[in-house]
Order: sequence, then structure tokens, then C-alpha cells
Amino acid sequence: MKNFSFIILTFNEEQHLPRLLKSISDLNAPIYILDSGSTDETLKIAEEFKAVVKINPFENHPKQWDVALKSFNIQTPWIIGLDADQIVTPELFLLLQNFKDEDYKNTNGIYFNRKNYFKGKWIKYGGFYPKYLLKMFRTNIGYSDLNENMDHRFIVPGQTQIWKNGHILEENLKENEISFWIAKHNRYSDLIAEEEIERLNKLRGQTIKPNFWGSPDERNAWLKRLWWKLPLGLRPFLYFSYRLLFKLGILDGSTGILFHFLQGFWFRLIVDVKIKEMIKSKP
Repeated sequence: MKNFSFIILTFNEEQHLPRLLKSISDLNAPIYILDSGSTDETLKIAEEFKAVVKINPFENHPKQWDVALKSFNIQTPWIIGLDADQIVTPELFLLLQNFKDEDYKNTNGIYFNRKNYFKGKWIKYGGFYPKYLLKMFRTNIGYSDLNENMDHRFIVPGQTQIWKNGHILEENLKENEISFWIAKHNRYSDLIAEEEIERLNKLRGQTIKPNFWGSPDERNAWLKRLWWKLPLGLRPFLYFSYRLLFKLGILDGSTGILFHFLQGFWFRLIVDVKIKEMIKSKP
């Protein structure tokens, strides 16, 4: 029996899916795809790689992952959850090829190290590398964090490990067109603004216990809790300055600085503006 299966989320990913599937095909692991209504060649590509496909309307990433984990009859002891715009590197491929369940009896989850690309540029600074994501976990133990409205993460109880050299590359080629990036993040800003309003009203909590010295996700939970306490409108300026100067984002060059400005300042400022509008509109 294989040690692990792949689950992938898709929506009109004909540009990305072949790239990902080619990077994992020689592992000969089962592949499951939850699609949210693609109208391009995505499903045809999935069929060519003999993936098991199901369809589910998209609401947000955490809920879609929750459906994905519950929809397929996974027979392997481990699951690897990937996004269609990610690629398994040769280093990670080798780790997976040599992976044996018996070597990880006391482990329930494994973090991969992500390299994020924007317009063909590796975003190495600004706090974006190393970036550890829990992507591999035991079947029926790992689950999707539904206390998030936009950012998705998997959660496992118990022990985890970090594969520092187990890289995934993430590059959304659609984002090479700035209009796509802006439209996408405008939608995301609605989800985050709604989430923060719910947190202000004590309607949404944190599943992961915040701990600065804990796992990568516990540290992120601690930083998010700090973020929510910062003044609206000011925090995007603080965050952009932190990324560009303290975390050396300026060393990412002109393309990287554009990314840090868009993702670290513009996007965050739009969220804050929408939060203020929502608060003002309520009687």
C-alpha cells in the first residue's frame, strides 16, 4: 500500500495543473482533485493523470478543504494537500520517495518549506522565506481550520516535524497580470474584513493556541492576535515598513518591492478601509 495520497483543489487550472501533476506523477501515489466548476481543460488534464475528481461549489478555502478531506475514500495513512499553483521540487520528491510510515510513528504532521514566486521572482526576503506550511498529515487526524474565513491551514494534534529542505514552489502565473492580482485580492479583502468584524464581535475564535515560541502555525496565531490589536489604518504602514526594512524586503529588488507593497500594504489597507466602512454602516 502507498504511504500517502495527494489532494488538490482546482478551478480553471489548465495553466498550472500539468506542472504540478508532472512533478508528482513518478511517485505513483493516488491523486484526488476537488474542483469547483472549471470551464477550461482542468478536468481533462486530471483525467489524463488518472486523478479521482469530485465537484463542489466554492465558498472559501477552509470550507473547500474541509469538504475535500471528507469527500474521498483515502486508503493511505497520510495525506498531502496541495494547491494547483504549487510544484514539488526534486528535493521534496526525494524525501517523499524515501518516506516510510514506520519512520514517523510519533508524528502526525509534516511542514514543507515554501518558496513563493511573483512575476518570475523568488520572494526571498520580507519574512517570506523560510515559510513552513503544514502540508502532510495523518489521514483522519489532520483537518481544515474553519475558524479562518480566507487563509486556510491544516491542523493536527500531537507532534509535527519540519522538512526544511522539503521545498514546494508556489507561483500563480495568472498573477503576472496585475489586473488579475488586484481583482483576486479585492475579493480576498472582503473575506478578511468580514472575518475581523466577527472577531471583534467575539463570533469567531482561534483554533490554534497562540505561542510565539511554538510551531510555525502557533507562532502565526500569536502574530495574528497581535495584528488584530493594532490600530486600523496604521498597521499596514507598520507592516510594510517591517517587511521592507527589518525583514530586508528591499533586497528582493524592484519586483519584490512591488510584491511587498501590494501584498503587505495595499491589500492590508483595503481590508482596513472595508472594516471601517462595515463598522460605520452598522446602526
